[in-house]
Amino acid sequence: MTECVPSNTDLSTPVHQTMAAAESSPLTTHVLNTGDGVPAARMALSLHRLDTNTMIWNMLNVGTTDQDGRCPGLISRDAFTSGTYKLRFETGQYWKSLGQTSFYPYAEVVFTISDPQQRFHIPLIMSRFSYSTYRGS
Repeated sequence: MTECVPSNTDLSTPVHQTMAAAESSPLTTHVLNTGDGVPAARMALSLHRLDTNTMIWNMLNVGTTDQDGRCPGLISRDAFTSGTYKLRFETGQYWKSLGQTSFYPYAEVVFTISDPQQRFHIPLIMSRFSYSTYRGS
């Protein structure tokens, strides 16, 4: 499995933490391109947390999916707290890289974490004109 950090990411800034190891990350994702029947490899994504005082989204991490469409180490256990998060998937950029057009320029999945001691898996199942998601295990 490849590390899901873009090669041009500046990891020295606090916003761009190093992706945590898959075993220690309480949050994972998996993106599937159902239009072509393959994992969505090399899709850019970002993780954000809502600041409830300012109602502003703060970026926590960025990454790209590996060859299997996974980006397992999005956040460390220590950084994972209760709150509202979103995963933003750059779907339009992904389809463009395949020489195809799509209806959605990006997909954002917003979710609430009330028990950060649990593990959360958020798959994105997509085609060029649709997407769906669910809380996986």
